[in-house]
Amino acid sequence: MKAMVLDAITNLAENPRPLRMAELPKPEPGPGEILIKVLTCGVCHTELDEIEGRTPPPVLPVVLGHQVVGLVEGNGPNATRFTPGTRVGVAWIFHACGECEQCRAGNENLCPNFLATGRDANGGYAEYMTISEEFVYPIPGVFDDVEAAPLLCAGAIGYRSLMLTNLKDGQNLGLTGFGASAHLVVSMVRHRYPNAKIYVFARSPEQRAFARELGAVWTGDIDATAPEPLHAIIDTTPVWKPIVEAMRNLAPGGRLVINAIRKEGVDKEYLLRLEYSEHLWMEKEIKSVANVTRADVTGFLALAAEARILPEVETFDLAAANEALYALRAGSSRGAKVLVIGR
Repeated sequence: MKAMVLDAITNLAENPRPLRMAELPKPEPGPGEILIKVLTCGVCHTELDEIEGRTPPPVLPVVLGHQVVGLVEGNGPNATRFTPGTRVGVAWIFHACGECEQCRAGNENLCPNFLATGRDANGGYAEYMTISEEFVYPIPGVFDDVEAAPLLCAGAIGYRSLMLTNLKDGQNLGLTGFGASAHLVVSMVRHRYPNAKIYVFARSPEQRAFARELGAVWTGDIDATAPEPLHAIIDTTPVWKPIVEAMRNLAPGGRLVINAIRKEGVDKEYLLRLEYSEHLWMEKEIKSVANVTRADVTGFLALAAEARILPEVETFDLAAANEALYALRAGSSRGAKVLVIGR
């Protein structure tokens, strides 16, 4: 099969083509696993973190990609959940043990044995992949293959982030950064909390204009002051500056949810500006998001089908995965990026 392979950790600024096209053996499904013929795979900011070493794959080379839509082509021994030809999706959660304290409590995203698709195991930047049938999701028929791919990570992690805000209808929600996940959160909020107001902080005029198109009542730069205090803010950026700025914009008792697998270094200049009275006083909270559970993916797919939440997408061929990653890093276009692999 054809696959785009990451051989080494690298700096994208110095090496804008970190992946190479390779011919790999078509994988065989093991016990309880299925073989998936990949149709599409979303491109995620987490892949940039993998390539540049902020969340490095434990073994190289590896096939990236964790927003996978495909068709079941075969079943391994004892795999009976899906029949061949069924359209399914794969998300960031590749494996959790199911036995530890966190898994038993419903927090499989915090499992110490958590494995991530496209980091700890080969993912969807390829024509085929295998995975346990227990970590695969039927794709609602209302979505085509390209539309469905970003829902599996950008949508699911946005859904988990929104649930962690404890937002109530009629309250004010801030979004810092406006990429693939944040633009889907706007659609979720408009469906579940129709009286909530959305305020977007983004660095580019294009992102701010896009946010207004989707229903934001106000937009501003990352360090802007919102016209009124915000009950919750979701930060989807890879940098530190928005944390301090977001805490300043929170209402008393407000919560900042950081939806980022890593932050790029430590910006001491901004951390030194953190003052207790301005940023933390009045019971303000900071909550991080770690991975997703299967329940997050299932819950969001159901919500997205009910509300007809459709991502805005830009498509690339598998061979153009490097170009898609570079465009994502540059923030050069809006919405999500999706590789079209199979037909």
